[in-house]
Amino acid sequence: MKYQDLIQACQQDWQDYTEHDFVKTLANGTLAQPCFLHYLKQDFLFLKQYARAYALAIYKAKTLADMRRALPSVHALLDSEISHHVTYCGQWGLTESDLENEPEDFGTVAYTRYVLDAGMTGDLVDLYAALAPCSIGYAVIGKALLESSDTVLEGNPYASWLQLYGGEEF
Repeated sequence: MKYQDLIQACQQDWQDYTEHDFVKTLANGTLAQPCFLHYLKQDFLFLKQYARAYALAIYKAKTLADMRRALPSVHALLDSEISHHVTYCGQWGLTESDLENEPEDFGTVAYTRYVLDAGMTGDLVDLYAALAPCSIGYAVIGKALLESSDTVLEGNPYASWLQLYGGEEF
């Protein structure tokens, strides 16, 4: 099964996720700044749990090869993506302390604990299936937004975010 099969199986949910008003207003630069700042704080908290989930993949792996497959994601999250996120948040006046002290919202808790619970109660496939919507979703959303004629980069306060998640690196 390919990730496209999963998307096809829940097409309306996927469309609601990837074409949410938050995404559209981010793309055209009209998203209210407090909403974006809230997102940045929650995303930091999410990334910490996401790293834990990939660490859980190492724990759940039955073979050394599977353990090695998960390790780069843990390193990338802890050594690169979270650091980049903290630096990016600094451009918006948020410190690492601000991010660490932010309480997790219900939605952040619900999703991240679902992922961790799927991994704890299921096998490695269950964990990766629970992780997939985020990694695939961000890549699909970022790429689609950069390719869309509706996206406004010039003068858009969120242009650097769009370019990061729509770029080849992600």
